[in-house]
Amino acid sequence: MRMFELDTERLRLRSFQDSDLDAFVAYRSDPDIARYQGWDAPYPVAQAREFIAKLTSLQPATPGEWYQIAIELKSNGRFIGDCAFCVLADDIHQAEIAFTLARAYHGQGYAMEAVTGLLDYLFGDLGLHRVRAICDAENRASAKLLERIGMRREGEFVENIWFKGRWGSEYWYAVLDREWAASRRPCDLQQWSLGHGKLVFRLQRNTSGT
Repeated sequence: MRMFELDTERLRLRSFQDSDLDAFVAYRSDPDIARYQGWDAPYPVAQAREFIAKLTSLQPATPGEWYQIAIELKSNGRFIGDCAFCVLADDIHQAEIAFTLARAYHGQGYAMEAVTGLLDYLFGDLGLHRVRAICDAENRASAKLLERIGMRREGEFVENIWFKGRWGSEYWYAVLDREWAASRRPCDLQQWSLGHGKLVFRLQRNTSGT
């Protein structure tokens, strides 16, 4: 398996580990976190263990397969949430993203930093043309983040999905590679091979100026 690791200013985006199990179960079992997600709270430990085990055998960027990435604080190594991407099975030049953070780490810019790093990787290293995101129309925090990050709301689907016992509505967002490049400062995404099938990605950004 190819390991994944990408650094931003405060975060390390990395492959999941067995040691993430307890924290993963804890935030997925939070009803406020699960409200707009595809799982129910409480989240079963056995299901979480199976989920992490599957990830350890999955190659990043496999078309049609979601690849979940652990988000870790560089300052203390604490696991605080995850982000994910799925290269579309019917068009390998496009992907969908998602993200979830434990409630204690909301409102501190971590989600925006993680998603920005992920988009830099998807456009810079994978060379994708378009990335999309879908969020519940009632999830205003996620919608606001996607808009702040520069994604364009391309559609609103009213009561288009039967979700947790009722009809739900969705916002669809997207950004193109050229739009993302125009919005970013110069950056250098470097890749090193460490042997044993492990690739490490380091994101180095030009932080000069305002």
